[in-house]
Amino acid sequence: MTRTMECYEKQNNHPNHGGQLSDGGVSYKTSTDSPGLCAFILTFISYLLIAATFPFSLCLCIKVVQEYERAVIFRLGRLLKGGAKGPGIFFIVPCIDSYRKVDLRTVSFDVPPQEVLTRDSVTVAVDGVIYFSVKDTINAVINVQNFSHSTRLLAATTLRNVLGTRNLAEILSERESISATMQSSLDDATDPWGVKVERVEIKDVRLPVQLQRAMAAEAEAAREARAKVIAAEGEQRASKALKEAAEVINESPAALQLRYMQTLNAISAEKNSTIIFPLPIDLLSHYIKDGNGKKKSKSKKDLLSDDE
Repeated sequence: MTRTMECYEKQNNHPNHGGQLSDGGVSYKTSTDSPGLCAFILTFISYLLIAATFPFSLCLCIKVVQEYERAVIFRLGRLLKGGAKGPGIFFIVPCIDSYRKVDLRTVSFDVPPQEVLTRDSVTVAVDGVIYFSVKDTINAVINVQNFSHSTRLLAATTLRNVLGTRNLAEILSERESISATMQSSLDDATDPWGVKVERVEIKDVRLPVQLQRAMAAEAEAAREARAKVIAAEGEQRASKALKEAAEVINESPAALQLRYMQTLNAISAEKNSTIIFPLPIDLLSHYIKDGNGKKKSKSKKDLLSDDE
């Protein structure tokens, strides 16, 4: 028996022994050498116990997995041929078979806030959310001890590495490209584990309080500068419009009086109040009387002499 076990161990450790099975389009290796005499004996005894305790043994032999689950079966520590079982009913042999269920549904988890030093030497705290699912149940069980925990740790590390190569302005404005880069990197790293990273999102970028105040002051100064420029442009356009209007009015003296009347009408329509309205002296020159009681129209020379 001892010699048989030694031969069995040598066969298991031989590098050339191995076959290929496929589950979900991904191939993986499984041992194809003989399980050994002890395995045959234990298997035979287990089947005898099942037959002796039938039908009570069915409670231990029949297992059920849900539509969104798969079961990976190991017999005496070896992966059972045929790949993952399910969904539905499958059969195991007590005492020599063990199985592990794998959930195929999409799993989401939050990446804890990571303190990241950006390329322009600014410390920010960034967190995110990752969505992933298992595409190959065999690799998810065999190639990694805990695929969910490993994916979480890898996501936190990848988040720090990707953001460390970006400036603060890029982190704030290019979240979609950062998410795509992280998804591609995580998907390549988790592919041997049978895990598919479906989506990566950057949730929040928290800046230091002093940096927030400095950015707010900078933004306020930029807004004030733009407001002053807009006001100056408005005054420039208004002055050009007034110049054109003055040239039009200068061509017809009556147009100025009509403008006076229009302004008076607009003021009186809104509020009834006392209005001091300027009246040009040229309009009264026709009604000034001379010494004989006759109306006399003063010339411009007379008006100038009166002013002196």
